[in-house]
Amino acid sequence: MSVEEIGGARVPGATHRTAFDDETRARLSADAAVIKARYPQERSALLPLLHLVQSEDGYVSPRGIAFCAAELGLTTAEVSAVATFYTQYKRHPNGDYTVGVCTNTLCAVMGGDAIWEELSDHLGVGHDETTEDGAITLERVECNAACDYAPVVMVNWEFFDNQTPDSAKDVVEALRAGTPVAPTRGADHVCTFKEMSRVLAGFSDGRADEGVGAGPATLRGLELARQEGWTAPPFTDEERTRAAEQARTPARGTPRAAAPAAPAAPAAPAGERPASAAEPTPTGTPAPGAEQSSAERPPVSEGDVSAEQEQRKQSSDDAKES
Repeated sequence: MSVEEIGGARVPGATHRTAFDDETRARLSADAAVIKARYPQERSALLPLLHLVQSEDGYVSPRGIAFCAAELGLTTAEVSAVATFYTQYKRHPNGDYTVGVCTNTLCAVMGGDAIWEELSDHLGVGHDETTEDGAITLERVECNAACDYAPVVMVNWEFFDNQTPDSAKDVVEALRAGTPVAPTRGADHVCTFKEMSRVLAGFSDGRADEGVGAGPATLRGLELARQEGWTAPPFTDEERTRAAEQARTPARGTPRAAAPAAPAAPAAPAGERPASAAEPTPTGTPAPGAEQSSAERPPVSEGDVSAEQEQRKQSSDDAKES
């Protein structure tokens, strides 16, 4: 049985390589250490770590799953459960450029459906399928959050506003030809899927301040308000009072002043479990600080750094996929 080269087309009967080489593993581990340092609990770093391995293989590969599990002391099943939930994580090789066509209500009536049909026919692929040259993965997306520029197409999550079937075809052909393509707003040019995945993992590529962030259509309401002298109505006395009360209310997890000690509970009859401060409240919700509550759980507990956790990391590190 052959071994599949990561990033290439899937071959029936092939198996994935089970681990990164030493040099790649060391580089990814160094990046993972930077990511994990941002979080009080390491497992919270899973989402950016998935983007990190995606930036290496072009999708979340089985060896990427094993790497994330090893780094965070999770099982490969736990990591896979997250990777299959979010559509930005690809579970099979992705193209260099993900072209997403919005077909939600406003974009659809403005021509989004026509753009989708034209691109699908032109490229010869359907939803979440990749062209034979590996350049374009086409997606039908629900909303690009840019209704003021409908119909909108996105390339690796960069905006291409006010598109038509012809302009969208021009964009994908330029991408396939290797010609630099500039989005309508944002960075000066579109980067590859792997490069964008690294940015989503939290590593800046120095392009955050390039281009236009908000265009004329987005700012039109603000301009009209300034021209007409429109302002938000002032707060009422009742609203000010409510805001002040909310500001004085401790946030969830903020230590409160110790409450007066409750009288000791009477001894439980023989054979019955005694009452405990960790008992759920009458509504069934655990009291803050009780055994099943996370409201006052410290950022790092003994369970996060236990020998059992370290063993779990090692087991995940040794995981093999077929």
